[in-house]
Amino acid sequence: MKGDLFFVFVLLCLVAVFLAAGCTGNSQYNEQIQAPDDPVTYESADECIVPDATLDEKIGQMILVGFRGFTADNDSQIADDIRNGRVGGVILFDRDVALNSSERNIKSPEQVFSLNGQLKGYAENIPLFISVDQEGGKICRLKESYGFPAVPSAEYLGSMDNETVTRDAGSILADTVKDAGFNMNFAPVVDLMVNPDSPAIGKLNRSFSEDPVVVVRNAGWIIDEHQEAGIITAIKHFPGHGSAMADSHAGFTDVTDTWSEEELIPYQILIDEGIPDIVMTAHIYNRNLDPDYPATLSEKTITGVLRDRLGYDGVVITDAMDMGAISDNYGIKEALNLSINAGCDIILFANNIVYDERIAENATGLIKELVLDGEIPEERINESYERIIRLKMKYLGCE
Repeated sequence: MKGDLFFVFVLLCLVAVFLAAGCTGNSQYNEQIQAPDDPVTYESADECIVPDATLDEKIGQMILVGFRGFTADNDSQIADDIRNGRVGGVILFDRDVALNSSERNIKSPEQVFSLNGQLKGYAENIPLFISVDQEGGKICRLKESYGFPAVPSAEYLGSMDNETVTRDAGSILADTVKDAGFNMNFAPVVDLMVNPDSPAIGKLNRSFSEDPVVVVRNAGWIIDEHQEAGIITAIKHFPGHGSAMADSHAGFTDVTDTWSEEELIPYQILIDEGIPDIVMTAHIYNRNLDPDYPATLSEKTITGVLRDRLGYDGVVITDAMDMGAISDNYGIKEALNLSINAGCDIILFANNIVYDERIAENATGLIKELVLDGEIPEERINESYERIIRLKMKYLGCE
């Protein structure tokens, strides 16, 4: 994010154009925005050949799941799912919400590293995404109490808005994730602090700022430090969760009267600079974008806004599909059908609010059924598979 005058000029022009296209104008956006450095270059995905795969294998790469256990023994369900290609990734948690228990997957650096080593070993053909939510502040699965280093919240970093401070925090986050054996961090949050009392964002100090310029700067520094360490990041929660008065973990969340297009600015600038590895969706409903479906299930929002309007062609992952906003209102088959046709590539089952040991087997079976019945075009599966594999090639290497 050192930037130079050319990049500053380009970014200022982008903001001006975006605001002119329909966002609420504000003189604060004329402040200098430093452009991020180019992402670290690993072995080019363009030099790798996307491997042929069966329909079952392609669908498996689209599933990312949570599971129970401090170990993943050879006869465990998750080991079987990985070996048999039913999942392309996993996510670890420190608490089991369904059991209201502090025992899930994480209790010490040594234990987590060993667990992740087991998981990697079961992925015989295509490397596994091994992910965690490690944002800093209150949202850390790798907690100080378990022996991991603490990092301040995004809100604190945004209030400082200092490159050295934020880069130091980003470096600690990235190194912590990497040293524990992960290759993906679901961070940073680029939601604007529209409502400080928003239960899922503002009250948890997860937003850098209400100012998109500050958000872009700090998110860019955090992402850059992760990319330097070889860690995949995911910006979230598209198209913006910062104005929500409800928590989509708990149920239906309507932002129709509080959301503004200003919340798209961080996505537009980061996408135009080619920064995001992954974009995570929000389960928020906004009838101005889609009168029928929440963002995760909305073709008008994911394909229409994120892909067509903002020009993003990378991997899109859903927020956890077992969150109340989805699971309380849609059956699993309907949710899979809508989210994939909307343009989502990876379907995340945190498997934590509710637990289904065979969620990967159930989900892959339902997706295949939807494809064979003509509800989901096979081309959509192919598109997602290629995006996922190219991201894995970029960070995890070619076969």
